[in-house]
Amino acid sequence: MPIENERKFVLDDLSGTLEARVAACPGVGRSYLHQAYLDTSGLRIRAIESAGGTKRVFTFKRLVDDQVVEIETEISADDFQRLWKTRRESLHKARYSWRDGRFLWEVDFFKADDGCTYFALAEVEMPETETEPPSPPDILAPHVLLLAPRNDARFTLKRLADRVHAEQLLAAVKEKGKAAWRSRK
Repeated sequence: MPIENERKFVLDDLSGTLEARVAACPGVGRSYLHQAYLDTSGLRIRAIESAGGTKRVFTFKRLVDDQVVEIETEISADDFQRLWKTRRESLHKARYSWRDGRFLWEVDFFKADDGCTYFALAEVEMPETETEPPSPPDILAPHVLLLAPRNDARFTLKRLADRVHAEQLLAAVKEKGKAAWRSRK
């Protein structure tokens, strides 16, 4: 069974330069995602645009015994458009990803309708047996505000699709997060 084992880091990009710096790193891939959550819990669709074209994916995702089971399958453009009409929440984000040994890093920049970033989040995918995330890469470390608590619903992408929630969460994290992150080191 495919188990998702990831940890999330809330990032501060007040200067607006982090995305360009991450994009310029060697070995970093870029994609743009149009993502929607459907009317049934745990179901989402994504259109992932990258240099190789557009891939559309249907995902079932559910928390079971404190582990996230995630099953994905590709769907056609027509099926994606049909399902998009049933969305409850949707988001658009630029994603930068790279492998670092046994870890996969993904940095998401959530985009408002005007293209501006309203939230930045790094995720590290870890082997199923890992419990502690690695330290963030050097390019991200100065921007880390908080290691999000594991399975905390406030930090799900579905919740972060709500710009008001994301901006309020970011403000709260900025108030408390840096001290919490620094005390962890």
